[in-house]
Amino acid sequence: MPSFRTSHIVPHTTQQMFDLVADMESYPQFVPLCKSVRNRRRFIGQGGKETVISQMEVGYKAIRETFTTRVVLDPQAGRIAVEYVDGPFSHLENSWVFTETGEGQCRVDFFIAYEFRSRALATLMGSMFDAAFRKFASAFEERADVVFRTG
Repeated sequence: MPSFRTSHIVPHTTQQMFDLVADMESYPQFVPLCKSVRNRRRFIGQGGKETVISQMEVGYKAIRETFTTRVVLDPQAGRIAVEYVDGPFSHLENSWVFTETGEGQCRVDFFIAYEFRSRALATLMGSMFDAAFRKFASAFEERADVVFRTG
């Protein structure tokens, strides 16, 4: 199963990075392959954490796929966990952890693992998804630099 993990120190606070990643509806502006995001439902879930049912459309050229995830936002722990609900994958898990490392900066830990349900779709989109997911965390870091106006 393809997976990717990265950890970087960024010149932004944990709250800034958490808020940036939690703003899923802005993803089409900067996330590779992301065409649209629609947050279908927000509610307080297990443990009092905000939970969002979100639908993302991804694509490249004529190929488009839509999938639904359950996103659990835990600002106290500096954690965002994404659980797969429905779509073209047989497995998808994604997590973000934000840890304060000093004044005005934090460590961003990003993890994603996925597997397509269809072998044909894996063949068609697998290498594009792998390349996109490897750029995913850096896309957020670059977006943070723009939004929070640092070098």
